[in-house]
Parts: sequence; C-alpha cells; structure tokens
Amino acid sequence: MLSFITDAIIAVLSGYLSLTGTMAYHITNWLPAETTYNAAEMADEISQAPNSNGLFPIPDILINNPSFQRASVIESQDIATSSFSVTDALVNIYCTYSTPTSNRQTTGSGFIVSERGVILTNAHVAQFFLLAAVAEDSKTQCIVRTGDPATPQYEADLLYISPAWIQNNANLIATSEPKGTGERDYALLYLKKTLDNAPMPAKHPYINIDTALVRKQSIGETVTIGGYPAVVTERTLEVKQSIATTTLLDVFTFGTSYGDIYQLGGTPIGVQGISGGPVVRNNNTAIGLIVTRGNDEVQGSGSLNAITISYIDRTMREETGFGFISNISGDLAFRSNIFKQTLVPFLALMLQSQLD
Repeated sequence: MLSFITDAIIAVLSGYLSLTGTMAYHITNWLPAETTYNAAEMADEISQAPNSNGLFPIPDILINNPSFQRASVIESQDIATSSFSVTDALVNIYCTYSTPTSNRQTTGSGFIVSERGVILTNAHVAQFFLLAAVAEDSKTQCIVRTGDPATPQYEADLLYISPAWIQNNANLIATSEPKGTGERDYALLYLKKTLDNAPMPAKHPYINIDTALVRKQSIGETVTIGGYPAVVTERTLEVKQSIATTTLLDVFTFGTSYGDIYQLGGTPIGVQGISGGPVVRNNNTAIGLIVTRGNDEVQGSGSLNAITISYIDRTMREETGFGFISNISGDLAFRSNIFKQTLVPFLALMLQSQLD
C-alpha cells in the first residue's frame, strides 16, 4: 500500500513541478483561497481521480498557497553585504536516524547566507529533517555544529528542500555511499535556537551569494572551497573545518543553455563530508554549492563538482515562484511552517517508503 501511495505522490509532484515555471511570472496577481493538504487523503483522492488524459490532478501546492506567496512578495528584503570570512560562515550538520534495529549517522557541510541564520546545504544532507514528520518507531535528530573542531551549537529547522530532488532520489537514502548528478541537490535550513537555550546572536556570520548567470570567462579562475570533511580514525569520527583553493576547470549544464555546474580541480579536502560547502570567489562571494565527487582522472585527486548559485536561484523560482533571495527572507518560522504543512508530508512518505 505504501508503495502505491508513494507512486501517487510522485505523480503529483511531477505535475506540480512541470507547471510552476509557466505560472511563476503571474503569481503576484493571483492569490487563490487557502487550501489545506493531507498527504494520506490526497494520495487516496489522486488514486481514484485521474483526469481525461489519464494524468493525475496537479495540486500546485506552494504556487497556490497565498500565505507562502505573500511571505515572498511582501516580506522579502535585500540582503546586506557581509564582511565575514568563509570560515566564520561554515557549519557542520550532524544527523542521527535510529530504529529498534539500526542506527545511522550522517555528517555534511553547509554555510550561512544571511545574518538571520539561513543555511544553504545539500538536499542529501538535509533530507533527514523530513523523517521527523513520519516518525513512528524511529527517531531522527539533527543538530548544527560550528567552530573548529565542530561543536554542537544550534537546533535548526527545514525552510525548504527541493521536491524534485526528493522525487528523483528518495531511493538513495537507503544506500551507504549515495551517488547522483547534483541536479537540484539543495536545501535551506534556518537556525532556530541554541542547544543550551542561551540567547541567539543578534546577527549570524554569513557570506555573500551571487545569483548572476555564470560567465564562460570564469573558467580558470582560482576559488576557495570549505567545509567539514569527515576523517575516520581508529576510535572516532573527527570533523574539523578545512579550507582549500582550487580552480574552476569547466562549466557544464543540465541540458539547458545556462551554466549549471562547475568542475573543480582536486584538493586534499575533496572527501566525504565536504558536500554542502561553498565555492567562493576572492571577493568573499559564494558562486557554487559542492554536490558530488568529481572525476579524479580528469580533474585531479580529490576533485569535486558544484552546482552554481544561479542554477539554484533559477530552479527554485520554478518550484516556488520566487528566487533565492526571496526564499531566505521574511518570517522564516512562518515560511517553514507552511512548507511543513504542505509539501513535507508528501516528501517524508517518499523517504520512509525506502527505509521500510
């Protein structure tokens, strides 16, 4: 039954994602009545009500949610220029997923992109935040660590995760060494509270982001990458902050006419755990998000690939109707709650079905 529900959910999201691109430019003038979605009820309705073309109905969940749209339109704001360093903005995201018969630990990187504590990271790192929504006989806990070495500091909440990535990659959660292309492998978290209940900082350290389209002239440019690569010793898993310089070897696309993904030259920190770290120009501006290992034979040992910030901005606009800056602005807790009430139940069920 769960497999059937998952198939129905995938059909819903497939239709949802295909339509948002054409509607994005009209959404500010079209705010329909509020709609509440229930994952199980929606899946049941979908299974019984295909349209005349044999396709499933399309609930354009975020595009049609007036609260989400108003939060983006009305409450979006400019992001001030940061003077913080890359190391100041880096975070480590550590998650545990436990069941009566197993225990799994994951670690990945991220970086803060606004003074209010919004974190950009990978979907494959943040996906464990979804599992708490369907927990029955399992327990999921994620914390954000900072400093060097990484020290537990914050509780975070999911602000956004690409539904398209979950739709296409839910099966990877059950693999020990997941591999993918990096397409839409991004998520947003926000720092909710300190673990010791101390007051939150008035402003968090962060680095600037550049959503401009990629220029071919950037090939050959020297950039900085950073994160928390995991080093396994005989007794423990050491997670320390690491920074390296590398070269933008080439720029590729995911079948578009834009620059979607950077090939990065090899470095000693190109290992597990560095995913979710930034690619930063010498003007302290992030232009990419590390997503996958590269081809060491072509790019050098410890090579990496990173999706461009402009790619994230463009595809996020397709999925929500608004770009990167709007999606990290406004009332973060409110926006997070809308996402939880609408898309999270669908996405969480997809992941849960792969772990059963």
